[in-house]
Amino acid sequence: MDESTIRILQKLIRQIPAQSLQTMLTKWAHFSRQQIMSLNFKLTKAVLTEDILVLCEENGLTVKHITELEMLYVIDNPNHGMWYAYQFLDAVDESQSTELTQFKNKFKTHLKQLISHVSIKIKKHTDEAVWIRVAWGDSFTRPNHMKPTYVVHHLQTPYVFVSNLTAKHRPLLNQALVLACGYCSVKDAQLSGRKLASIRDLLMRQYQQVFSTKYQQHPLQENIAPPKNPNIEREQAENAGNRIQMACEAFGSGKVPELQTAIYKLETRFKDNSNNLMTGREEPFRCVVKFASASLLDSLKHCVSSGMVSTPVTPLLSSITQKGRNYFVITDKGLGSSQTQPSQN
Repeated sequence: MDESTIRILQKLIRQIPAQSLQTMLTKWAHFSRQQIMSLNFKLTKAVLTEDILVLCEENGLTVKHITELEMLYVIDNPNHGMWYAYQFLDAVDESQSTELTQFKNKFKTHLKQLISHVSIKIKKHTDEAVWIRVAWGDSFTRPNHMKPTYVVHHLQTPYVFVSNLTAKHRPLLNQALVLACGYCSVKDAQLSGRKLASIRDLLMRQYQQVFSTKYQQHPLQENIAPPKNPNIEREQAENAGNRIQMACEAFGSGKVPELQTAIYKLETRFKDNSNNLMTGREEPFRCVVKFASASLLDSLKHCVSSGMVSTPVTPLLSSITQKGRNYFVITDKGLGSSQTQPSQN
C-alpha cells in the first residue's frame, strides 16, 4: 500500500473504539477468521495498527478496500459529524419511482461529468437508506480520501442529508443528486444536527406527535404526580395537565428527536422608546440567538410542562417541529427563510 492509503488506515483505526474493532473487521470480511484471531486486540492502537497493516499487505488490499471499512464504520456510527438536511423540489415525473441501480448509475455518471477526479461509493443500508461516500479531487489532484463527504438519501422521499460538504463542491453534488433523483432543484431545509436519525425523524415527522384538542376532557397525564388532596389540588392538577398537553402539542410526546441547537438570526428594526439613537436607525438591528442543549426539544418541553415558561408556546419555538427546521431568520414580517444555513466549514 502507498503512503496515502497507510495514513487513511491509521486514521480510521484511531477513530474506531478498541472494543468495536474486532466486530468491524469481522463485518468487513477482508480478513480470514484465522487472521482476525491472530490479532491481539488488547495491544495499544499503534501496535495493533501495524499488525493490521501487515495483514492488509498480505491480502493485497488497496484504498478501495480501506474506504469500504470506513464506510461500514460511519454507517454504524453516524453521529460523529454535523449533518445538514436538503429538500428536493418539483419532481419531473411524480408517478415514477427511483430504483437503486438506476440511481447509482445516474449519480455516478452525472458527477463524473462535472468533475474529473472523484471517488464514489454507494451502499444501501438495512433501513432502506442509500449511503454515498464521495472523495473529491480536481483537474490536477487525486481524490482526497482523508476528507470525504457523506450523503444519505431515502429513495422515495424528497430529502437528503449531507455531512462534510464544502461550499466549493456543494453545487456539483446538488446537480448530480437532482438529475439522478428526477427533480428540478434542491433547497436547504434549514435543519442540522449531530444525530442523523433525529433530524431525519423531525423532517419526515417520524416521531409521536400530539394534535391540538381544545375540548379534551382528560388532558395528558404524563409526569403528573397524584395530588395529595384532590379537593384542594384539583385546579392545580388541571393546569398542570393543560401545560403538559400544550408542551406535547408543540414538541411531541414520548421520545422526541434529539436536536442540539436552534438558531434565530434577527434582522428587525430596533424598538425601544427609551433609546432614540438605536430606534432612529433605518437599517435593521442584526444579531443571532442560539439555544443549545444535549436534547433541545426535551428541554423546551420540560420548561413548558413545568411552568417555567408561559403558555401557549410561542411560534418561535413551536416552529422547530411544525416546520421541521432549527435555523430561522426573523424579520419585521415574522419568521423568514434564508437561502442557506451558515457554512459547514
